[in-house]
Amino acid sequence: MTTQKPPSGLSAPGAALWAAITSEYELAQHELAVLLEACRTVDVLQQLDDLVRTDGVTNTSPQGVRAHPALVEARQQRLTLAKLFAALAIPADVDTAARGRLKVAR
Repeated sequence: MTTQKPPSGLSAPGAALWAAITSEYELAQHELAVLLEACRTVDVLQQLDDLVRTDGVTNTSPQGVRAHPALVEARQQRLTLAKLFAALAIPADVDTAARGRLKVAR
């Protein structure tokens, strides 16, 4: 199977994930929608990581030193990403895929 062209608007990390998944698996339309959201989430995580690398892991506020808000949001985005991957049910190995519902492209 050939890799499907990534949808417009994805950054490099999201486009790479799209290419990796679509080159290995044949996905139904509803699964492509879930994959798109996973790719967008990966892009958001990269942006949040960039913020933390620039600003540091803590912020000083009138309430004192606190974790950078991007760290808090990244935790939520990671949970979302895990749920999206679970919804796709992409197996960790090819043997599992052969027994499952997804078709592995060759």
